[in-house]
Amino acid sequence: MDTAAVVAGLLGAAVGALVAAILLLRRPSRPATRRAVAPPAAGAGPSGPAGSSGPGDGDGAPELPGAALEVLAALDGPVVVLDGADEVVVASPAARSSGLLRERRLAPAELVEAARATRRDRQGRRLELQLPRGPLGRGRVVLAVRTAALDGGHVLVLGTDLTEARRLDEVRRDFVVNTSHELKTPVGAVALLAEAIGDAAEDPEAVRRFAGRLRSESQRLTSLVQDVVDLSRAQGAAVPGAQAIVDVDAVVEEAVDRCRTTAEDRGTAVEVGPPSGARVRGDAELLTTAVRNLVDNALRYSEAGTRVGVGVRRAGGAVEVAVTDQGIGISPQEQERVFERFYRVDPARSRATGGTGLGLSIVKHVAAGHGGDVALWSQVGEGSTFTLRLPEAPAPDGRSTHP
Repeated sequence: MDTAAVVAGLLGAAVGALVAAILLLRRPSRPATRRAVAPPAAGAGPSGPAGSSGPGDGDGAPELPGAALEVLAALDGPVVVLDGADEVVVASPAARSSGLLRERRLAPAELVEAARATRRDRQGRRLELQLPRGPLGRGRVVLAVRTAALDGGHVLVLGTDLTEARRLDEVRRDFVVNTSHELKTPVGAVALLAEAIGDAAEDPEAVRRFAGRLRSESQRLTSLVQDVVDLSRAQGAAVPGAQAIVDVDAVVEEAVDRCRTTAEDRGTAVEVGPPSGARVRGDAELLTTAVRNLVDNALRYSEAGTRVGVGVRRAGGAVEVAVTDQGIGISPQEQERVFERFYRVDPARSRATGGTGLGLSIVKHVAAGHGGDVALWSQVGEGSTFTLRLPEAPAPDGRSTHP
């Protein structure tokens, strides 16, 4: 589903709530259903419906129907009601936290102007705002805001938070750019090598040399395409509900078997712990891909003659698959970034061994899609341990299977 559809759905829901609120506010109210709401005091926290201030003290504060306040309280996004003097009558907690308010008034000048224009001609306005997330840093909150005129000079301001949608758009664009960049190198190399083979047709030795390099680049290209496909599947995987019960020991066995050739070529031993009997609910192929990526990553960053250990244990209703290596280790600064797409701790080593920089990102998304997570311990010069944690599947009788 694209961002436009998501935003349209959110705005549609806001419009429905807006209509209901307007109808309630315009409906004649009996004294028993009316309540006075004073403007919020500076720095005061929410204490009523929708985070509004409490009842007024009878000094002429604007009155709003209690039913309308309940409708506004049910809205998730920022909600503000202004009186004829542009002072805030009702403000939701989301309106305060998003930066729309400064004491008793709206903070963004363009939104104040939109509210005044709406009060004059009773025509709603739409605008998009980017507000500072806080006093420090460069974080921004993106809001789609609508205004509507109410009776008595009141103006209703409704906001929809687009921050996450915009972030996902940015991530998607970055992913496309990064993937295109990563594809250029092997594709360009294949083209050049093919041309070189054609030029060296009379030199069998050169043809064999170029053909070997062409095979290497084609394998790298194949690995990159496969990892992009795996990442797409992992990102689209939902938290398992009625999915199959998966034998974790079988997953580990299959994942290690797929890495045997790489381990033998690098002269690194892979040792697997005893069977655990652990089971999880999920997609066996995705889980195998995740464990294989952890083992493959350990092999790529290990020297010949070292060992890679893979173990499974059950603890507190969770299943932990730990992959430990005796490799180069990862510095604390880099540990925060290793799960990013295309990030490489050692770019030269990764390219030399055929790494794509997507393996750990795939692991992270597979874990999240199965309701789990992945943790990292590492020390430079000593090695690393990646631990994939997943919820343990209940036994057939409905009880937990952990000891």
